[in-house]
Amino acid sequence: MYQILTILKKYSLAIIVIVGLLFIQANCDLALPEYTSNIINVGIQQQGVDTAYYKVVRANVLNKLAILTNDDILAFYQYISSDSPDYEEYLSKYPILKDESIYILKDDVDPKKVEEQMILPEVIYMGLSSQMDLSKMTTEELSYLLTTNASGKMAEYQDKMQDIDPDLMKQYAINAVIAEYQAMNIDLENMQMKYLTNTGIKMVLLSLLIMAIIILSTFVSGVVASSFARDLRSCIVHKIMNYSNKEFNEFSTSSLITRSTNDVQQIQMMFTMLMRMILYAPIIGIGALVKVVHINMVWVIGIGVGAILILVITLMVIAMPKFQIVQKLIDRINLVVREILNGLPVIRAFANEEHERRRFDKANKDLMCVNLFTQRLMALMGPMMNLIMNGIIVLIYWVGARNVDMGTMQVGTLTALITYTMQVIMSFLMLSMMSIMAPRAIVAIKRVAEVLNKDIAIKEKKNCLSMDPKKRGLVEFRDVTFQYPDGEDEVLKDISFVAKPGQTIAIIGATGSGKSTIINLIPRFFDVTKGEILVGGVNIKDLSFKELRSAIGVVPQKGLLFSGTIASNIKFANPDISDEKMREAAKVACAEEFILNKEDEYLAPISQGGDNVSGGQRQRLAIARAIAKEPDILLFDDSFSALDYKTDREVRRHLARYCKNATKIIVAQRVATVMNADAIIVIDDGKIVGMGSHKELYRKCPLYKEIALSQLKEEELI
Repeated sequence: MYQILTILKKYSLAIIVIVGLLFIQANCDLALPEYTSNIINVGIQQQGVDTAYYKVVRANVLNKLAILTNDDILAFYQYISSDSPDYEEYLSKYPILKDESIYILKDDVDPKKVEEQMILPEVIYMGLSSQMDLSKMTTEELSYLLTTNASGKMAEYQDKMQDIDPDLMKQYAINAVIAEYQAMNIDLENMQMKYLTNTGIKMVLLSLLIMAIIILSTFVSGVVASSFARDLRSCIVHKIMNYSNKEFNEFSTSSLITRSTNDVQQIQMMFTMLMRMILYAPIIGIGALVKVVHINMVWVIGIGVGAILILVITLMVIAMPKFQIVQKLIDRINLVVREILNGLPVIRAFANEEHERRRFDKANKDLMCVNLFTQRLMALMGPMMNLIMNGIIVLIYWVGARNVDMGTMQVGTLTALITYTMQVIMSFLMLSMMSIMAPRAIVAIKRVAEVLNKDIAIKEKKNCLSMDPKKRGLVEFRDVTFQYPDGEDEVLKDISFVAKPGQTIAIIGATGSGKSTIINLIPRFFDVTKGEILVGGVNIKDLSFKELRSAIGVVPQKGLLFSGTIASNIKFANPDISDEKMREAAKVACAEEFILNKEDEYLAPISQGGDNVSGGQRQRLAIARAIAKEPDILLFDDSFSALDYKTDREVRRHLARYCKNATKIIVAQRVATVMNADAIIVIDDGKIVGMGSHKELYRKCPLYKEIALSQLKEEELI
């Protein structure tokens, strides 16, 4: 997990940018319901009047309001009469000045403070107006009325004020402002259209900004997710390339392929959702809750959120174990398909197609059944979520309509509440999507982490030594004993021999005696259990992998080729070698004959694994590949088995001439292949039972003589 987070760390700046964009988007999304509410409340119901104080008011009205409050509200306004210096300018705006004086709001006052002190007297004024005609009453008459009836109407309205919601108080005050504007013949229709137009433009601009942010954040998150997946796959492959055979035995090939492809894809999909939806969900959800927390219907949102959480948790508890099974079944189906494709000739040869079809059908059906179960389970989520959402909307309308009817809520506020509630619920819906992706992604993360966190058994030392230049090509086994990591018995026991530069050392023995194991120990595919192996006069454990393996050319039992051309395969170890060197290597391996018969010669295509050439041709190209490397040590692991006797003899003859300075260690089953070696090592049950030349072993080693006579006539051996 730490390595995955380390890969992710390099994209931290991009992730911060995405989070910043999401916050901006959330602010824009949260602002839109407010504008919608304002269009209804202010633009329609309040005819575009958005302040609870007068910007212009008749003098007799403001003076009466001043009597209804202890605050000095007259200080906020500038008195305009026929004697004012700007009388003509104000007269053009407000023709009512011909008949009576007015007050204009000063430019330097704090609007919030004005509104705070004006709401109470305006609401009281509106309440008294419903009981008596204040327009015909002078300021002195109103003052006298309030003085003589202080415990009457005034006290009654003040008591009512204490129980009214502040937002409704503001609404009542705005109604007083509207009434005054109408009395002054101010063009409210023009004011209303101006307010609606400005608000509409703001909403359009916000929507365009949201669209731009979504496009930009989606693009950045897509680039980050794809790059992260690329780096993760690279990290997995690089880790696998450092695996020893011990680690390869713990993971099947099909499982490693699934982990580096399908599992990484699951992680990439979750990461994309995380940056676009999962991070955005709490931002918009918390923001919407903050917007509606002051509304007395917030409990409705709590009901919806609780129902969604119960649904999501239930689905996750049921689905998680199934998603773990799905990944294992994908491994299984990959394994079966891989075995069928690789073993198709054998399957056909034994007429076993029907059995393999049944085996594949079973693996395929098992995967289908588990996938169907999880898909059906997830299919329930959509209808259930819709039921919860629609139920919450109905509940909001039912309760909200009653509040609107009672006068404790505005229609626009109800509309905004529905929008904010949907934003909260949608945020939980986004999080619920995690319940679909998270189980599979979590399983995928664990499986990838297993590969990345796997401790490698064979490691380089920090301070490696270098080979002795005078001993390059020298291979020495000193009392080597080896046991496979999961094996119970020792495969090799006390193996000791020396292979000098220019020598050809052959190893022969019965199947399973440990011949190939000796070859695999030299390039350090495994580490010895006891003893030590020296190459170039240095213990191979003290050499770097690069120096050790660059000195060795290996020809494995199965001549594996890579997709490309004949030239690219021969030049595999060293792409920079000349074409002349490449052709020499092909001649030594007796491969040029069939290469030149091909239409494109060295540029002839090679399919994956070399399946478009014969076994003998594949083996000769593998030999040419090792020779072209020009190593100090050549290891042949039964690499002549697919060659006919004539080609076998020719290859060995060319090797003796062309690679005369290289140390050659040959594992073979055929005595004819090893007869001319400088020394032959006979292995039986992991032990050396004979060592020497062909003639010496034929006379002194019964096992060697037995093997030799089983293959050749006695006169051919003497």
